[in-house]
Amino acid sequence: MANPGSSTVTPSPAKASGFDSWFELTKRGSNMGREIRGGLVTFFTMAYIIVLNPIIIGTVPDVNGNLITGAPIADGANIPLSIGAVAAATALVAGILTIFMGGYGRFPIALAAGLGINAVVAYTVAQKMSWTAAMGLVFWEGLIITILVFTGFRKAVFNAVPRNIRSAISVGIGLFIAFIGLVDGGIVRKAVGTPVELGVGGSLNGWPIAIFVITLLLLIVLYVKRVKGAILIAILSGTVLSVIVETVLHIGAAKDNTGAIVNATGWMSNVPAFSGWTGVDLSLLGRAWINPSEFFFGGFASPIGPIAVVLLVFSLLLADFFDTMGTMVAVGAEGNLLEADGNPPHTQEILIVDSVAAMAGGLSSTSSNTSYIESASGVGDGARTGIASIVTGVAFLLAIVLAPLVNMVPAEAAAPALAFVGFLMMSQVIHIDWTDPEEGIPAFFTIILMPFAYSITAGIGIGFILFVAIKVIVGKAAKLHPLMWAVAAAFLIYFVQGPILQALLVK
Repeated sequence: MANPGSSTVTPSPAKASGFDSWFELTKRGSNMGREIRGGLVTFFTMAYIIVLNPIIIGTVPDVNGNLITGAPIADGANIPLSIGAVAAATALVAGILTIFMGGYGRFPIALAAGLGINAVVAYTVAQKMSWTAAMGLVFWEGLIITILVFTGFRKAVFNAVPRNIRSAISVGIGLFIAFIGLVDGGIVRKAVGTPVELGVGGSLNGWPIAIFVITLLLLIVLYVKRVKGAILIAILSGTVLSVIVETVLHIGAAKDNTGAIVNATGWMSNVPAFSGWTGVDLSLLGRAWINPSEFFFGGFASPIGPIAVVLLVFSLLLADFFDTMGTMVAVGAEGNLLEADGNPPHTQEILIVDSVAAMAGGLSSTSSNTSYIESASGVGDGARTGIASIVTGVAFLLAIVLAPLVNMVPAEAAAPALAFVGFLMMSQVIHIDWTDPEEGIPAFFTIILMPFAYSITAGIGIGFILFVAIKVIVGKAAKLHPLMWAVAAAFLIYFVQGPILQALLVK
């Protein structure tokens, strides 16, 4: 536009490209360098799932004594084959779904087989039916959630949650993932006489723990000095140091194949050493279609009865439903991405991807896939858009054939990032009104139960129930959103599912 009395012309702002506009790169104050770094940080902090998911669902027999591949566990040679098949499928499905989240959900969240949910499937569901039928129930759980998303119910529940509780969820998850980082890195362990203790017998003993401390201190120094890519630099530096230490000292793993501690000063998960290249086995992906009737309906025909099956599906659904809600809020808050109403941008698209991921987990026999709170580590390192998720997804796809390199990153080098992100997420605590007990009490118990009960769902559930109960006690029940009543009632059922299932399953 020409200025009066002047021949000069004020240039118009440069129009963002279609790529920039779609991912909102400029709008969110990011750039490609930050997104790539953030995506890689997220990958390294959650790459452990490629190792852990196979151990959980690849080594446990179903009610018929068969592994998830269909082979009998009686032949010990089948276990390594099962682990390899689960690992490849886990990486492939995580890669595809995370790229889907990045391109469609346009949010820096990565997805993979959900820890906790996979344990329920392996140690509870598969003990009552075949692996095929168990994965069929995972599919039904995902289908129900998907329907709830498309009907608007899941987003409506999300919107009904008070802002105070949302802030508490973010803080609680921050403490939860910090605790995960400390446990994974061996800094906090089970103890005799007390629930947990510091290191080995109360002492920071052993080279792996030293690697954790050195990596964390390096991360803190880099962050305080505002070095770009501080988290990624720390993880890679810790990995290199770990490989050197292991090469020279041959420390070995802390746990045996059963998960029992046999070497207290060993590496808590991956041993940082190159184990050689391995083949790729994707045979697990077709298991659902070998016997479609058993996959889709076998669970409902199992001896435990339809009521018990429905309750199992309900427990999986509720955990998936609210874990994702908490993750969305926490990651969005960490990156200052929440909108005025407290919701992340593109909430519906994010929920659609996450819901489809649950179905995909069942169909691929990798267990329900869900959004990972470890994504906050990538956001903490600068990720703000779906481009970071695409980077994480591509890294997962590469990990199918590069698994030996991924396995060189020990927990002691990656876990400090989780512990540090807990600090970053604590900032949300200032948004909670601690002077009002009606708001502060539910928030407090939401926060503390996530790390203490080792469950995001448990913290959210107790917070909902206390919020509703207190409003009823003080005579403000009429102000409660109808969905808060429904959710609180659902969580009450969830928390007493143990005795209900026990009564149903007693023969």
